[in-house]
Amino acid sequence: MAHPGILAGFGTLVVVMLLLDLGVFNKKTHVVGNREAVLWSAVWIGLSMGFSGVVYQFMGFEKFAQFQSAYWIEKALSVDNLFVFILVFGFFKVPEALHHKVLFWGVIGALLFRAIFIFAGVGLINLTYLPEMVLMGQVVRVNFLLFVFGLFLIYAGVKSWYSDEAADEEKDFGASPGARLVHKFVKVGDKYDGGKFFTIENGKRVATPLLVVLSVIEFTDLLFAVDSIPAIFAIAPNDPMILYTSNIFAILGLRSLYFLLANFMHKFSRLKYGLAIILAFIGLKMVVAPLYHVSSPVSLSIVAGVLLLSLLASLLFPEEAAKK
Repeated sequence: MAHPGILAGFGTLVVVMLLLDLGVFNKKTHVVGNREAVLWSAVWIGLSMGFSGVVYQFMGFEKFAQFQSAYWIEKALSVDNLFVFILVFGFFKVPEALHHKVLFWGVIGALLFRAIFIFAGVGLINLTYLPEMVLMGQVVRVNFLLFVFGLFLIYAGVKSWYSDEAADEEKDFGASPGARLVHKFVKVGDKYDGGKFFTIENGKRVATPLLVVLSVIEFTDLLFAVDSIPAIFAIAPNDPMILYTSNIFAILGLRSLYFLLANFMHKFSRLKYGLAIILAFIGLKMVVAPLYHVSSPVSLSIVAGVLLLSLLASLLFPEEAAKK
């Protein structure tokens, strides 16, 4: 059961940090350099680890391991988002100084949509348990939704392994659902106006291309949530507090990670294989869960090990395309 004090502390911390981020540290539009990105990455990871310590203190080791597992799974899978964000900003020729603002408001949207997905998902999971049955000599209770999620993640892992990143680079983001949604409801101007989402052109109020970019980023995050949200359900299917807090901490640190990795993404050419293995492993864990339970500490060890090995392989055996 969620500890009320932990929930209150989490909510207060997130609100205070977001207010400081937008109203103090990033009040003026500027290009985020590597030093600032490293600092903020350390801050968010430190806060996340500190919060997990609070979880351990008040809820025990099992919940601590669940938080850590869900956090690092979301963190790892979110790396794919960064590659697409880079392509989106490049496609719309967004000035570097405006990247932070788009990502900031993208996070605000993620706070809302992830809450809907996670709490609705936990509710659906509780409604989709099948009657007890005997499988391989064991009395088990299969959850239909988790089984379907597991199969989907195995498929997503295989698909990710063979994905063609060159196809993403040639994608027309101007025709994506997020962009079409904005164009359907408002008139969009031709030029950026600083960090404004709306401006005045020829005496009329119009949206700037920055609003289109934000919509594309939000829609992209929703698509990636289709993979990452089912994946964390394998960790704590009946504890939305653990799932939501770990997910949000991972997303809050995604912006600083973007600025840190934007210039070095090409060096992690083998990372996609590690992410594919992680997706397939989590999917397999969900499928066999009624017969065999993989503990949270074991899951955390496997996810961390695969992620570190894929990063190491990227550095030691870079693909030819990554060298160019």
